[in-house]
Parts: sequence; structure tokens; C-alpha cells
Amino acid sequence: MPISFRKTLASMAFVLALPAAPVLAQPAPPTVTVAEPLRRDITEWEEHIARLEPSARVELRPRVSGLVEQVHFRDGQVVRAGDLLFTIDKRPFEIAVLSAEAELARAQARLDLARQDIRRTTPLVQDRIAPQAQLDTRRAAEREAEAQLADARAKLQQAQLELTWTEVRAPQPGRASDRRVDAGNLVQASTTLLTTILTLDPIYATFDMSEADYLRLARDGGARAGAEAPDIRLKLADEAGWDRQGKLNFLDTELRARSGTIRARALLPNQDLFLTPGVFARLRLPVGQGETLLIPDAAIAADQAARVVMTVSADGTVVAKPVTLGPIVDGLRVVRSGLSPKDQVIVAGLHLARPGTRVTAEAQPPGRLAQAQ
Repeated sequence: MPISFRKTLASMAFVLALPAAPVLAQPAPPTVTVAEPLRRDITEWEEHIARLEPSARVELRPRVSGLVEQVHFRDGQVVRAGDLLFTIDKRPFEIAVLSAEAELARAQARLDLARQDIRRTTPLVQDRIAPQAQLDTRRAAEREAEAQLADARAKLQQAQLELTWTEVRAPQPGRASDRRVDAGNLVQASTTLLTTILTLDPIYATFDMSEADYLRLARDGGARAGAEAPDIRLKLADEAGWDRQGKLNFLDTELRARSGTIRARALLPNQDLFLTPGVFARLRLPVGQGETLLIPDAAIAADQAARVVMTVSADGTVVAKPVTLGPIVDGLRVVRSGLSPKDQVIVAGLHLARPGTRVTAEAQPPGRLAQAQ
């Protein structure tokens, strides 16, 4: 037997003598945690950034010119309607009242004299002692005296009004700003700014509403005339709870062309005057009420421009379901559409799940999803 053939047989025998390679086991499907969506009857809220504004603002200016004699309030003081704030020198206006009273007395005297002349002339004309033209002249003098009397009365009323205007009073309640003039300064009627009064109780919270929010509110009836004003909730930047309540009381007449938003305004009580104009706050507006499905925000994945939720079917296959989301309520995200109450939503291990793959689903303990809020 040739040597080369014997070597070939020996090599084949060695190969046949090698142990068979073990078959590699398939890896177990990854384990994920699933839970059914939480069903709850809730009120959905849309959140906006609002800015506080006074419910009324008055720039106080004098109605007469003169010298400021006295300032009767402290800067920043809370005033009531009718409180005396400034006193302007009254002496020139008191003189004007006396002069108007004297003019009124002269006009009354002229009228009395004209009527006496008529009474004297009437019988003379009837007896043809005096001409008719003389009586006509007396009657014309009476009408002129009546007109002068009415003019004198109007001037007296104007002088009396100007005398009262020397006391500048608060036209409405609110908080007064600092005084812009001190005693001894000369002020001009309707020109000089004395101070500003802001009405803070109640107070406004203004915000911009998107077109989608406006349409939703309008369909619910909250934007129609005569409809009951929707309730709102408000909290400041350093507050944890939505304890401040008010009413939506105004929507502007049109949407802004550039931003596509409409200006809205809510009215809130502010008895302690703590809320200050210019402060920013977060405002919630109700957009719906009823039974809703809730899931954790961590269970939501992004698929390009859409939002999807990974679920596990009965055979363990991962199924991606596009969903329409709402706001966060008590720490959970509202799902408006795309899920059913019996869907097994992956709430943990989402990075291990791919659509179409198989996973091992472990149910989350009952009540754990409700405790995520």
C-alpha cells in the first residue's frame, strides 16, 4: 500500500474520531414588565403661562390747575373709593364762586325789574296811553334777563364744581402708586400725573390660547356668549398646589394672524392683595371630563413624528401602537386614542422590546401603576 494512501486513511480516521460539536442553544426572550392602562374618571386640563394684571388702572390727573397744598396718602397705600388724596389751593376757586353768585344776583335783579316794567306797561297799552311797541320792548328785555339768569346759574354751577375738584379723591378702590408731585408744586389740569391707582381685588390673569385650544373650548360651549364661564386653576412659581381658583371671563374677538393665538383672560379673587401685577403664573383650563386611560410617560416611545406605545400580544410578540396623547394628570400621561383598557403596555424594559420580536412579559403588581402619580 503506498505511503501516501496510508496517510490519507489515517487522517480520515482521526477526523472521524473527533467528538461532535455541541448545538448552540437559542437565547431566552428578554423579560419586560407590562401593565394594563389605568382607567380613571378625570378632568383634563390644558396648561398655559399667564401674567397677572390689575382689573382696573387709573392715572390720576387734576381737573383744575393750581398749587398743591397737601398730599393725604402714603406711597403704596391701599385706598378706598372717595378717599382724599390731594388738596389744591382753594382760594382762587372760592373767589370765583363768590363772583358767580354776585353775577347770579345781578341777573335775578334785572329779570325782576323787567317783569315789573311789563306789569306797569300792560295797563297803559290797554288804555291806549302807551304804544304797543313799548310793551314789546319790555318783553324783549324780560327774555334777555331770563337768558342772562340761566347763564349766571351755569357759571355758578361750574365754579362750584371746580371748587370741589380742588379735592382730588380716589375714583375707585385699589393700591396707589407713589406720588408724582409734592405739596408746593403747580399742577396743570388734565396734564400733570399725580399718581396711579391699580385695582387688585379681583385681579386678571391673561394668557394666549392656541387655535386648537380655542376650538376645543368653543365646541364644549365655553367660548359662546351666555355660556357658563369655565373654572380655572392657577399657581405661582413657588407654589406646589393648584389652590387658587377663578373664572375665564373674556376671549378676544379674533386670533392674531402672526402667532395664530387668541388672547384670553381669567378673573381671580385677591382679598389679601398678595397677587401682584406683572407676576407670571401657571394656569390650567379644563378641556374635558370623563373616563380616560393613563400610562406612565416612560412607556411612550417616539417613531419619527408620531408617538407609539409598545404592547405585548397574547403570544408574546411586541406590537407598536400609535397613540394620541393628552396632558399629564397626577404624574401619568392621558392617552386619548390608540389603546384599549386590556392592552398589556410595556412599562419597564422598553429598550429590550422591538416590534415583531418575542419577549417574556411579567405583569406589574396591582396598584403599582396607580402609585406612579
